[in-house]
Amino acid sequence: MEKVDIDGVELYLTQPDDVPMQWVGQEDLLTQVLAAWLVIGDDDLPLNPRLIGKPGVGKTTLAYHAGRVLERPVYLFQATMDTRPEDLIVTPVISEAGKIKYMASTLVTAMIKGGVAVIDEGNRMSEKSWASLAPLMDIRRYVESIVAGIKIKAHPEFRLCTTMNDDASTFDLPEYIHSRLQPRIFIDFPDRDEELLILKTNLPFADEVILDYVVDFLQVAHEADERYTVRDGINIARYALKRLVKSGEPLISAGQAAGIVDHMKEAASMILEPTAALYFGDMLDGDDGEQ
Repeated sequence: MEKVDIDGVELYLTQPDDVPMQWVGQEDLLTQVLAAWLVIGDDDLPLNPRLIGKPGVGKTTLAYHAGRVLERPVYLFQATMDTRPEDLIVTPVISEAGKIKYMASTLVTAMIKGGVAVIDEGNRMSEKSWASLAPLMDIRRYVESIVAGIKIKAHPEFRLCTTMNDDASTFDLPEYIHSRLQPRIFIDFPDRDEELLILKTNLPFADEVILDYVVDFLQVAHEADERYTVRDGINIARYALKRLVKSGEPLISAGQAAGIVDHMKEAASMILEPTAALYFGDMLDGDDGEQ
């Protein structure tokens, strides 16, 4: 485990996240994140974008992918209502020898290594925790660890991004925090072609006709102002195909696509809610399987 010395205190660093997240479509959103992180002069500082949207629209994927585009290590921190300031900065643990070891959080590790830190679902974190990061998000660019008694400065290449769901948040953040989390980048549902591309990327083993059905389901749900997202569509297709294979049937071809209707309805009911199956019913009840 890598460690660094800061003012005589040894900090043990965490590993960056290496996950198969790939942003597909909506290139303008990626450009907006990268522009926020750009530094255009000696006196300039990167901004700390706030990605807002419904759960499942790809906020975390966008932030992660943007960091990889910059060819920097990306560190994900999952915020919760129980997140404490020390969880965000440095946590003391007891080593095997009975001594205290200071473990740097993913965020602090990103600061030290010049990586990208993504605070996921940041609106579930309290003001007290956010306040501990206030110096990091302005010209000071540092955090203070009370437990380790040190001040940690951010590497010039360090970048920060926060995702927030637009549903009811656990905490209302004060203006001095919101003003530091700028710009506000809103991620909406993708259009049909982009949604189909996302499904193809995540479900390369699925028949294209199946993917068309799932996209139609999502588009109808969007028009009905449902909160169903492409992530829901991916899970519906995955479970329906698993049920098909488990029942001993082969993965279907385009000419047999209607045979999966019942499995898709079942998957929609289980993954979302019983009424979700009705959106498949509207499209498929009259399908006799001929394409």
